Amino acid sequence: MRKACLAFAAITLVAADSTYQRQITQWRAEREAKLKADDGWLTVVGLHWLHEGVNTVGSDPNADAPLPASVPARVGTITLSKGKAHFKPAGGVPLKEMDLKTDVTPQYDRLSLGRVKFFVIERETKFGVRVKDNDSEARKKFAGLRWYPVDPTWKIKAKFIPSPHEVSFDTEVGVKEKDDSPGYVTFTRGGQQYKMEAVKEDDDLWFVFRDQTSGKTTYGASRFLYTPFPKDGFVEMDFNKAENPPCMFTDYATCPLPTPQNRLQLAVTAGEQTYRRPQ
Repeated sequence: MRKACLAFAAITLVAADSTYQRQITQWRAEREAKLKADDGWLTVVGLHWLHEGVNTVGSDPNADAPLPASVPARVGTITLSKGKAHFKPAGGVPLKEMDLKTDVTPQYDRLSLGRVKFFVIERETKFGVRVKDNDSEARKKFAGLRWYPVDPTWKIKAKFIPSPHEVSFDTEVGVKEKDDSPGYVTFTRGGQQYKMEAVKEDDDLWFVFRDQTSGKTTYGASRFLYTPFPKDGFVEMDFNKAENPPCMFTDYATCPLPTPQNRLQLAVTAGEQTYRRPQ
């Protein structure tokens, strides 16, 4: 009877592992699909910081905000004045004149010409034009993501410690990014306790972290991990879903760097590995 119970338990454990493997495999496929989709990070082809006054926009390489060659040489102008951006189209361009809401505003303004989109981003006191092209070379040549093998031991139940505060991130483009943190999580791995700072990101907690695989098998600057909000005082942190930031795929992102609290003296051998950009 005891042997039968042990055999049943082993079968149940194998079935649970198999289900978990399928869940992570599906999640990773969805992650790739989002990257490859229209408007995904693989389509980002430019970021041009604006100066106060009139900025020219178009495919003319001498424009203040150059766009892909598929659009007119002169698309229009963006006038930046005291933190406000105003777009005026050039003659014959099928876009309307308008004030532009930046990307820190819900439902911000995106201007489209064929397969190209551009919009204004706001970072600290700087404003820039981010450009997307659904026909980008990075999208055409996307070679797929690389992952560590799925390891259920990296699905960790972490204790949540409420501590509302503001987080100030350094970024890869030299500006600061400020976000609201609801608190911290703590977890134990290999007999050591670790503490990580969370940021609220829509309906998730967001962790920007670096670990001892960074710059070796994973992206050197950071990786991201999104989790559900705490439940009964705990957060489920599944490092098998750790992912590269947009800066891994494009030179035109403004990725935050980990705070000192999130620079782990631990090799997180789970999740997404370094992406090798096709030449």
